[in-house]
Amino acid sequence: MLRALTFAEFYPAYLRDHKRRGTRILHFVGTTLFLVAAVLAVAERQPALLLAGIVAAYGFAWIGHFFVEHNRPATFRHPLYSLRGDFTLYFDLLRGREKF
Repeated sequence: MLRALTFAEFYPAYLRDHKRRGTRILHFVGTTLFLVAAVLAVAERQPALLLAGIVAAYGFAWIGHFFVEHNRPATFRHPLYSLRGDFTLYFDLLRGREKF
């Protein structure tokens, strides 16, 4: 029986899949757009803005993977850990714990 992967085991592989500066910048931009859209969606009571934020986040991230990193997004293998990894990397970049 296979043992379940933990986030602590997943995250180092996630960082390897996001090692290029361009990929990290594109993820950061996409996540920022998502967060802004989410706040506006709530403030303006416009749920369509949330959808636009999701499209922006995935769009920027996938451009980074397909055209900069040349790999498959972790979303396809581990969607929840990938989402957590996106936010972990985002806030680590903001705090200076990771570099662009």
